[in-house]
Amino acid sequence: MNLRRVTVFGGSGFLGRYVVERLADRDVVVQVSVRDPEAAKHLKTLGQVSQVTPIACDIKDPDAVRRAVAGSDAVINLVGILAERGKQTFKALHVDAAGTIATAAAESGCKSLGQVSAIGASRTALSEYSRSKAAGETAVREAFSNAVLVRPSVIFGPEDGFFNLFGGMARMLPALPLFGGGKTRFQPVYVADVADAIVTALFDSESAGKTYELGGPEVYTFKELMELLLREIRRDRMLVSIPFFVGDIQATFAGLLPNPPVTRDSMKSLREDNVVAEDALTLGDLGIRATPAEMILPTYMHRYRKGGRLGRASIS
Repeated sequence: MNLRRVTVFGGSGFLGRYVVERLADRDVVVQVSVRDPEAAKHLKTLGQVSQVTPIACDIKDPDAVRRAVAGSDAVINLVGILAERGKQTFKALHVDAAGTIATAAAESGCKSLGQVSAIGASRTALSEYSRSKAAGETAVREAFSNAVLVRPSVIFGPEDGFFNLFGGMARMLPALPLFGGGKTRFQPVYVADVADAIVTALFDSESAGKTYELGGPEVYTFKELMELLLREIRRDRMLVSIPFFVGDIQATFAGLLPNPPVTRDSMKSLREDNVVAEDALTLGDLGIRATPAEMILPTYMHRYRKGGRLGRASIS
């Protein structure tokens, strides 16, 4: 599929930088729709002069979204939050905004639309986060039937909010929590692989209307991920099993913080496995070989070692 101009919503976030970079590598003119273009100006360096342009857009304003996608051959929606705050609710961003973007893309005659959802998206999921992702998928498909849906598991990479979160905790605390005994399964996927998948599917006409679930080459329990983390940062920490109901209480108090590390809704997500379904289309169907976490973690988790990259094993 020949795409010359692509508008990316949510392009200034963790995943967005990688997606924008890959679009620029394909000589595409990239328009990055963000709330604050000044804060996203660093994205300009990912392409040639004038190839990448951040523009201001309120995704809750249908007229602003229509102006943002006008003239684009394709649209990618990466907008997502893990916790609600004020007017930034799951419904507002995952459902309403997703539908608004899809509608605008359809009305403007876009050839392709890529929508990032999440593994576990289901109307019957325990967490509101996952239910909102499912509702967003429905809204997108109703407006743009050939949209490509991408559902990643936990995404890891230098700026991730998973390994960095627990690495920071391990640096400060004598123990790490294993909610529900740490039995929940995850299939962490490298951010660069996710970006490759999104862009590959966007340009592939055979991917139109399909849903891909993206996971890494290995499935781990939460406990195994914490053990992997501790080996990498060379720290000896206790792993303490915490019943979910105790975690719920802790999350209630943590929710009072400006940037809570865990919420009551995320505790619900931890009760359900986050792995690729057996019958799902995957990275392999897009010709992408999943990158092992063990290969990438050493490139950025050394910051949590005592003494940095060359730091030795420590009990502190």
